[in-house]
Amino acid sequence: MLKSAFSILAVAAIGGIVLAPMAASAATAAPAVLAYSSSPSQDTPTSADTTVTFTVSSGALTMTAPDTVDLGTNGPGTTISGLLGPVTVTDNRALLAATWTVSASSTDWTTGGGSAAETIPATDVGYDPGTVTTTPTDGLATGTAITLANTPAPVVSLAAVGDNAAAWNPTISVAVPSTAVTGAYTATLTQSVL
Repeated sequence: MLKSAFSILAVAAIGGIVLAPMAASAATAAPAVLAYSSSPSQDTPTSADTTVTFTVSSGALTMTAPDTVDLGTNGPGTTISGLLGPVTVTDNRALLAATWTVSASSTDWTTGGGSAAETIPATDVGYDPGTVTTTPTDGLATGTAITLANTPAPVVSLAAVGDNAAAWNPTISVAVPSTAVTGAYTATLTQSVL
């Protein structure tokens, strides 16, 4: 047995292996320790709450309509009618209950010096909004044909949720009196949205 131990030491010496420092090193190094806690508070996942906010901005309620329109020419005792051109309302107020109404009124149509013989009253003129197209399409739009007057009357209303828009191209019909005199008649048609 002594001979075997001597042989191992001799082989180790020839191979350049140093046994003593390894044994000393192994003796002085602290063993690795895996820590594990059985405490429930450390084993249960924790959470962190974050309050996240953002803002939806709103815009305005606006309307556009043609600046001028010429309905054409016809004689006394006839009806002159034509399309006014596109009227659009854009509602960017982002309201939960978005409602608006467009009203229309007109001055009397006059020519020359605007005498009684040179005047066609607003009440001789009709306004028919025709088909009202809405965006989004689920907006509830109502169009009403009216006889114009010097005071406003509702012509288009809409109820929707959030931003919306509507467009229509009204027909303007003038019942030209048989007593009308020759001339180019002009009036101001006012459409307002509220």
